[in-house]
Amino acid sequence: MKVSLSWLKNYIDINESPAALDILLTGTGLEVDGIEEVEAVKGGLKGFVLGEVLTCERFEVKDKKLSLCTVNIGATEPSQIVCGAANVDAGQRVIVATVGTTLYKDGEPLFTISSKKTYGQLSEGMICAEDELGIGTSHDGIMILNTDLPNGTPAAQYFNLEADAVIEIGLTPNRADAASHWGVARDIKAATGRDLKLPSIENFKVENNNFPIELVVEEPEACPRFCGVTLDGVKVAPSPEWLKKAVESLGMRSISNIVDATNYVCHAFGQPMHAYDWHAIKGQKVVVKCLEAGTKFTTLDEVERTLLATNLMVCNAEEPMGIAGIFGGTKSGIKNETTRVYLEVAYFDPASVRKTAQNHGLKTDASFRFERGTDPNMKLYVLKYAALLIQELAGGVVASEVTDFYPTPIEDFRINVSYKNIDRLIGKKIDKSLIHSILESLDIQLEQITEDEFLAIVPPFRVDVTREADIVEEILRIYGFQHIELSENLGTDYLSDFPEKDRDKLQLKLTYALASMGFNEIITNSLTKPVYHDAIRAATFGEDVEILNKLSEDLAVMRQSMLFSGLEVLAYNVNRRQKDLNVFDFGKTYHKINGKYVEKRHLAMFVTGNTDSETWQFKSQKIAFHQLANAVGQVLGRLGIKNFESKPLENSAIFEYGLSYSINKKECISLGLVKAKLAKMADLKQGAFYADLDWDYLFKQSNDKLVFEELPKFPEVRRDLSLVLDRSVSFDQIRKIAERYEKTLLRSVNVFDVYQGENLGKDKKSYSVSFILQDFEQTLTDKVIDKTMERLITAFEKEANAMIRK
Repeated sequence: MKVSLSWLKNYIDINESPAALDILLTGTGLEVDGIEEVEAVKGGLKGFVLGEVLTCERFEVKDKKLSLCTVNIGATEPSQIVCGAANVDAGQRVIVATVGTTLYKDGEPLFTISSKKTYGQLSEGMICAEDELGIGTSHDGIMILNTDLPNGTPAAQYFNLEADAVIEIGLTPNRADAASHWGVARDIKAATGRDLKLPSIENFKVENNNFPIELVVEEPEACPRFCGVTLDGVKVAPSPEWLKKAVESLGMRSISNIVDATNYVCHAFGQPMHAYDWHAIKGQKVVVKCLEAGTKFTTLDEVERTLLATNLMVCNAEEPMGIAGIFGGTKSGIKNETTRVYLEVAYFDPASVRKTAQNHGLKTDASFRFERGTDPNMKLYVLKYAALLIQELAGGVVASEVTDFYPTPIEDFRINVSYKNIDRLIGKKIDKSLIHSILESLDIQLEQITEDEFLAIVPPFRVDVTREADIVEEILRIYGFQHIELSENLGTDYLSDFPEKDRDKLQLKLTYALASMGFNEIITNSLTKPVYHDAIRAATFGEDVEILNKLSEDLAVMRQSMLFSGLEVLAYNVNRRQKDLNVFDFGKTYHKINGKYVEKRHLAMFVTGNTDSETWQFKSQKIAFHQLANAVGQVLGRLGIKNFESKPLENSAIFEYGLSYSINKKECISLGLVKAKLAKMADLKQGAFYADLDWDYLFKQSNDKLVFEELPKFPEVRRDLSLVLDRSVSFDQIRKIAERYEKTLLRSVNVFDVYQGENLGKDKKSYSVSFILQDFEQTLTDKVIDKTMERLITAFEKEANAMIRK
C-alpha cells in the first residue's frame, strides 16, 4: 500500500523526515518496505530561487540587445547575470537559476548553469522564463513575480511544487484499519500524541429533493449499510493539478474530476465508493441483491462474466450495474456528458466480497479494502465529504435527501482485560495510566475499570482486535518492543548477535580467490620440533607452549611460526617429484606470554619451483619474489585494503631478503626468500618464497563494501621517464613521491624496466617508469600534462637525487 507524505500531512502534523517516519511507522507495526521521492517537475526545481533585480544596464553585442543585471538572490553579495529577455528591468522579482543548477527539457538534462563570461561579461546564473523552469511552455520573456517571500526562497516553495515522498507499506492482512492515509495518521497520532485533523463537512447542504433514488437492500446480511445521494449540475472535466498529482503519486491514472474524486476518497479514508451516471439508473431505483446463476454481466474492463447465485450485485430496476464492493459495469459509469451523478458509499460483508472476488479472479482497490473490513460508522461522513469535494471540482448541488440504510448497526467489540495478563504477556509491568492512555489514543474506550481489570470497547473498524491478547498486542506495539528489556534470569532469553563481518565467510572467499590464482590449500600439524624455534628465536615472541605428554621430541611443542609446517609440506612433495608448488595454509600459532597462553591466526603462503611446466613453446622460469608479492597484493585487494606501507626487511631471522607491509602503522605481513639453512632443516633442497600474514589483524581491517563509480568519459594519457638513481632508492619511494606531488591527475605509476651498468656509475641504477594521467572532468591538454610532468621531475630531483635521462 502506498501513502503520500504530503497527502498524509492533511490529517496530522508531521515534522519527521521520511527516514524518521519509516522508523516510527515500522515500530507501530506498519512496516515500511520503501520510500520513493516524487518530483513535481523533473529536477524538483533544485537550484532555482527567488531573486530581485537591483540594477539593469542595456548593452548590445553584434546587434543583439542584452541586459547586464545585478540580482539579489539572498546571498551575501548580489550576483551579476547577463539576460537576453526584453522585459527584464530593475525592481522586478524573478526566478533565478543559480550556478550549478541543471535545466531539463522533455525530462532530459539540457545543460548546467556555470559562472562564465557571456558576451564579454561575467554571468553568474540565469533569470528564467516559464519553459526554462519546466512548468510551462512560454518563452516570451522572463517570469515576473508578485510576492513578499524573501530573496533566496526556493522556487519549489513559491510554486508549491516541493517534492513528495511516497511510502510503500507492507500492510499485513489484519490491519485493514490502516489501509488509508487516515488510518496511517491514526497510528501516528497514537505514537506521538498529536491531534488528528478531520476535514469539516459542515458546509454539506441538501439544496432540493428533485432527483431522489429509491434504495432497496434485499441482502442486508451481505450489505449491512448503504448510503447514497444525488448531485445535479456537475460538469465532467480534467482534474486540477493537485488532484492529478495526488492520484498519480499512488500509481493510479487520472481519468476525470469525478472519478478521481472517488479514488481520492478511497485512499484518503479507506472507504471505497462509486459514482453512477444518474440517467443510467433505470427506474431511478437501486437494488442490492443476488441474481440468478448464469446471468451475464460486463465489467468496466469489458470482460463478460457469468455470475453465481451468491454474487452480490448493485442493480437498477432492470439490470445489474456493478459487482458489489468489487467492480462497476460498462453502462452506468461516469461519461464526459454526465451532468447528474449518484454517489454510493456502502459496507459490504468481507466474506461475501472475498468469495465473489475469488470466483471471478478480480483484485481491485475496493475489494482489497472490503475483504479486510472497512469502518461501517464512517460511511455517512465519507458520503458528505465526497459530495463537497465533487461540488468543489465539478460544481452542482445536492439534489436529493441522503439515503442511509443501516437497520442493524454493527456493534463495538467488548473485551474483558486483566492487568495481570497484560504484564504476563508483555513480560514487563507497565503503569496502568500509560495503558489507559495508549488504548484511548487508539480509539479504544475503557469502562468498568477496577484494580484488577477493565472492559475495553473496541470500535468495529478494528476488525483484528477481538480478544484479550489482541488488546495486549495493541498496547505493546505503541509502547514499543524496544522498551521491553530482556530478563537476566531466564535462560531462554539469549539473542545471538550476528557480527557485521563473518570470519568464516571471509576465509572461504579468500580460499576461492587463492585457488583461482593457482594455489592449493594445505592443512598442517600445530605440533612441531623445539629445534625449529631455536633456529628463528629472534623472530618469535614469548615462550614455547610445551606438550606435557608428548609422543616424541619431534612433536614436543606448539608452533610459534607457520614457516616450518609449510616447508615440510614442500619438502614432502618435492621429494616425490612435485617441484612446482603454490600452497597456502590458514592456521594458528601458539605462545606463552607472562604465564598466559595466546593464540594467533595466520595465513601462510608458499611458492617454490618454476612458474609453469616446460613446453616446446616456452621455457620454464623459476618463480621470483614479485610473483608472491603480486599474490599477496591480490589478497589485500580482495579484503578491500588499499592503503599500506612497505619497507625492505633487514637482519631478518627468516628471510634472505624481502619486504614487510604495515597497515595503519602496524606491521602485519612479511614476505621474502626463505634462508637456505632453514629450508635445509626441513629437508627442502630448493629455494622457497614465504609470506606470513597476520589474519586476525587483516580481518579487522577488511572492508567488503563495494563502491561503484561511473566509468571515466575522458581518455587517459601515458608519459614515461627514465630515472638514474642511487641503488638504495626503491621504486616504492618513487611511487610515494609521485603520489604526494600529484594527487589530482595521477592514476598509476609503474616501473617497466630496470638497468644497472658501469656506464651509469658506481652504485647507480636506472628505472624506466610510466605514469598514467587522467582528468575525470575534461580532456587533458599538452600544457597541463607538461606542467604535471615538470612538477614530478622537480620532485624526483629534489627528494630522490634523481637524474633524468633524455
